[in-house]
Amino acid sequence: MRIGVPKEIKVHEYRVGLTPASVREYVAMGHEVLVETQAGAGIAAGDDDYRAAGARIVATAPEVFAAAEMIVKVKEPQPSEWTQLRADQILFTYLHLASDLEQTRGLIASGCTAIAYETVTDAQGGLPLLVPMSEVAGRLSIEAAALALRRHTGGRGLLLGGVPGVPPARVVIIGGGTVGIHAARMAIGLGAETTILDRSLPRLRVLDEVLGGRVRTRYSHADAIEHELRAADVVIGAVLVPGAKAPKIVTRPMLAMMKPGTVIVDVAIDQGGCFETSRPTTHADPTYVVDGIIHYCVANMPGAVPLTSSHALNHATLPFGLRLAAKGLAALDEDPHLRAGLNVQRGRLIHPAVIESLGPLLGGARPLAA
Repeated sequence: MRIGVPKEIKVHEYRVGLTPASVREYVAMGHEVLVETQAGAGIAAGDDDYRAAGARIVATAPEVFAAAEMIVKVKEPQPSEWTQLRADQILFTYLHLASDLEQTRGLIASGCTAIAYETVTDAQGGLPLLVPMSEVAGRLSIEAAALALRRHTGGRGLLLGGVPGVPPARVVIIGGGTVGIHAARMAIGLGAETTILDRSLPRLRVLDEVLGGRVRTRYSHADAIEHELRAADVVIGAVLVPGAKAPKIVTRPMLAMMKPGTVIVDVAIDQGGCFETSRPTTHADPTYVVDGIIHYCVANMPGAVPLTSSHALNHATLPFGLRLAAKGLAALDEDPHLRAGLNVQRGRLIHPAVIESLGPLLGGARPLAA
């Protein structure tokens, strides 16, 4: 199969769909890989590195899209990209369609087969291609919050870990999944007083054990959330419903309960955000203020550390990508976990959670028959 890797064009997105090491694996299996020039610049991988791995370098993204049978990316295609997709192409990347009606319409119009990293599953019921970026985003969320708390960036001038004689900041994490546990580890490491809320008692027990009792755990209901918001200096939104829009856990009236200058980091923003007042931001302009509360809602947080992120992502996506390259769409029939990543095919929405979120806006979309 001919695989295409265009350079990412989302604002301040420096990751790359395939690293040179991954390209080498594809080529070793007999596939041809086309890489847009400078696609790996953000991870310090030059065109010569890709040539050494066996790739063919092409000058422009349109050349990649025109020739490739499968496009491998990191972020969702931008308007100039989805208009280049074809009905005979496979798109393998993050999509997050439930909160992106425009992109969904573009993919439907293209007729391509779009497989989303974030809904591919594994035998344990996990999301193996989402996990590495959730790990990165969870850790970055605390770094972002610490920076936003500084006075020169518009914050209250609070040091996350405090110092002897001065109490540390209070960090509240809503959601105890992969993002939540990695955010907690970072917060604990910096000395912050940390609380995690989740609606699963078994998960709370695991968190208590894994984190050695160094965090407070609370069952997540309205009273508990409101109580924690009143005392918080930082609130991390780490709620995930696979493939679907994130529920709005914190409403605008709740902001009035919080201390002015509190920082909220909405890691769920790719799926629409779990704060009612969230809207996507970029690394170029990451924060805004609503009712005195600082919002950090960057939709591609791991793009800030592309070297780490690209390698971590490729380690997870490579086996699935090689399967698609070897067998084409037949791989979806053979692997139910890979098939769970199928979001759009032949002009129709496929994934049930996306259909539930966007179907009414698309004339009552229904999945294709199996």
